[in-house]
Amino acid sequence: MMKNTALVVGVSGITGSNLAQKLLANNWTTYGLARNPVSTLEQLHPIPANLLDEEGLVQALEGVNPTHVFFTTWMRNDTEAENIRVNSALVRNLLNVLSPKKSVQHVALVTGLKHYLGPFDAYVKEGVLPPTPLREEQPRLALDNFYYAQEDEVFAAAERDGFSWSIHRPHTVIGKTVGNLMNMGTTLAVYASICKETGHSFNWPGSAAQWYGISDVTDARILADQLIWAATTPQAHNQAFNITNGDVFRWSWLWPQLAGWFGIDYQGFDGTVRPLEQEMADWGPLWEQLASKYNLKEPDLQRLASPWHTDLDLGRPIEVMTDMANSRRLGFSRYQSSRESFFDLFEQLRQDRIIP
Repeated sequence: MMKNTALVVGVSGITGSNLAQKLLANNWTTYGLARNPVSTLEQLHPIPANLLDEEGLVQALEGVNPTHVFFTTWMRNDTEAENIRVNSALVRNLLNVLSPKKSVQHVALVTGLKHYLGPFDAYVKEGVLPPTPLREEQPRLALDNFYYAQEDEVFAAAERDGFSWSIHRPHTVIGKTVGNLMNMGTTLAVYASICKETGHSFNWPGSAAQWYGISDVTDARILADQLIWAATTPQAHNQAFNITNGDVFRWSWLWPQLAGWFGIDYQGFDGTVRPLEQEMADWGPLWEQLASKYNLKEPDLQRLASPWHTDLDLGRPIEVMTDMANSRRLGFSRYQSSRESFFDLFEQLRQDRIIP
């Protein structure tokens, strides 16, 4: 394994940071690229760089010759057209810069279930909802989608440079990071912490379909395992894989258990959708007070909670579960309890003084 050199793009995010930790534990030489690649991993080689600055990338990657590239980042924009323009450029620029090095053997791209559900401004609308469980063989939707554009950049570069690829489609990644745009686990931990402090009820914010339907999530650790497995397993090359914990649950079962972990009262679905983005809109000063009172490390609520994204996930008008048969039949057998994914995260956040 010492011969493998990984470049983790987006190393500061939930997926990238957990992946880098696993790679280092398996003796990979590991570089972490981000605008601000802050990390507590001592053996990680940080690379500060802007993926939209191709000339800057050339300089930042001088002397770096990765055998495996793990692309785990994206940039949110106001429209899907702009998402496509920007996020395809992130992938294209990086692979163009690496192309002359002739070192890359495999590129893994992390996207998600918007591949099946459509982009942010479309996937909550009736009429474009696919059948569940979601399967990798389902065709692309007739909608603009930056995930498709990113995939096409990987496919084109693979044909040009001769490397293998894998696409990974997690659902709602649960894991620790700070400053991430899509972070349901920490959002719910912060929400529950404020509820406990104020006596506020832990209110279900989403739809009836999500409350009563079957769902699944993806622990960042199991996603990291699948990324490494696909990169190093020849029969898994040049394929797309769904990736979830391997269990399913109903939020009507899990929500009371999350409330119980914090020792707070909860309110389930009562016929009303109560978006967290509205409920938490004015809670920034309250979180600052909690951070001061309990000596927490991050007083900025916006760097911890992403209620807009949690609302999108929990407000879907469809139950969401994914089929894992494609990777299972090739030998990927990891399993993770989803309840324990949340509990493990809450314990870590408390231990690291992110929540009281």
